[in-house]
Amino acid sequence: MITTYIGVGSNLDREKHVRAAIEELAQLGSDLRCSTVYDCAAVGFASHSFYNLVVELKTSYSLHTLMQKLRDIEIKWGRQPDAQKMQDRTLDLDIILFGDTVSAQAPQLPREDIYKYAFVIQPLYELCPQRVIPSDGRTVAQIWQTHRQLDSLVAVDLF
Repeated sequence: MITTYIGVGSNLDREKHVRAAIEELAQLGSDLRCSTVYDCAAVGFASHSFYNLVVELKTSYSLHTLMQKLRDIEIKWGRQPDAQKMQDRTLDLDIILFGDTVSAQAPQLPREDIYKYAFVIQPLYELCPQRVIPSDGRTVAQIWQTHRQLDSLVAVDLF
């Protein structure tokens, strides 16, 4: 079993789609844990705010199979197969970490979003502060401490 961390985001019918994502992800592995859900402004385009969180789970799926399963879930819940970046979405599921896998090709792992967005590093910090980021050598807590935009996150009580 590989421990993976998956970013979950939605800005269309957010509560419904976040709950659906968690139920769907629970079918892909075991020991599922969820971070706090955060209400976050859209980044890179003007639109409705997102609900974002990170889910930790253990899975026996290969990276390729897990990617396909996540894509299938997104489409099942209304994401357009040809969806572009920087647009509204019912559901966005991104692998942030997959065990100790390091890849420069799609999917890039660890996902660069760890270093860019509070809505990724804050929830990751909640779930695994002492986890060392592969190819970086720093812990999640050390990376989290370098981010100062974290005060912009607003927690949502969904659970």
